Amino acid sequence: MKDYLVKSLTKDGMFRAYAVTAKQVVTTAQKSHDTWSAASAALGRTLIGTLLLATSGDKSGNSIAVKINGGGPVGGIATEGNSNGEVKGYVANPHTHLPLNDHHKIDVGQAVGRDGFLEVTKLQANGEPFNSSVPLVSGEIGDDFTFYLAQSEQIPSAVGVSVFVNDDNSIGAAGGYLIQVMPGASEEAIATLEQRLKQLPPLSELLLSEQTPEAILNLIFGEDQVDFLTTMPVEFKCNCSKEQFAADLTGLPLDQLETILAEDKQLEVTCNFCHRQYHYDEQELSDIVAEAKAKQD
Repeated sequence: MKDYLVKSLTKDGMFRAYAVTAKQVVTTAQKSHDTWSAASAALGRTLIGTLLLATSGDKSGNSIAVKINGGGPVGGIATEGNSNGEVKGYVANPHTHLPLNDHHKIDVGQAVGRDGFLEVTKLQANGEPFNSSVPLVSGEIGDDFTFYLAQSEQIPSAVGVSVFVNDDNSIGAAGGYLIQVMPGASEEAIATLEQRLKQLPPLSELLLSEQTPEAILNLIFGEDQVDFLTTMPVEFKCNCSKEQFAADLTGLPLDQLETILAEDKQLEVTCNFCHRQYHYDEQELSDIVAEAKAKQD
């Protein structure tokens, strides 16, 4: 099954719902960063949550950046996603593996930790960045995105994210859902939804049995209770470039750039998101220094 996301609205107009299958997204991240099981699950869940959040807005051209650091062994997690269904990310300590928890699942909460924050930066097209953060509630990622939406955006929501990692560290399944309560939703409808979510089979089981995003939403709300509005592909995609990094380098302290030019006469940088490397020779580095000087004048 190819990775894709579906947007929907319940026929009674009380809930907006999104669901995504993202096995290839997380597989690309796992291979790019050589993540082990706990790191794969933590990074993968964050990528999925970022995708759901980035595509849930009504406007195109927007993007978000997410940072999570709960003090756990995986260290910091950073992701970026946009309304086109593109996402990228990395984890500080990719070679993290932990014993399974009491439910024989990867202990993502222990891997991420709870002593920290989930930070979200919204980058709107032709607008100023908007930053907000909330304390981590569990480190399980889904709960933390749910808390973020309730606290920072005042949108009662339910976020479920899951990554199944095989014994050989490959990704067996990945995906998730985001449900948002619409204005005017009745207390009875909300209570019914909460009960149905409690009765939902584990998300990993649904994904491993190749349930589609549409099928998962039908399980949550009931057959023929959802209008499916839009389907879009999603992918792990890094938009880094040599020109972009050169522009970023001009923001470094001028004396630091001049020292590199005088002593090393070259520079190589590596993208954290995709590990692509860019080399700048002496002339290119000299041009960067000149541009940095011009910015300060």
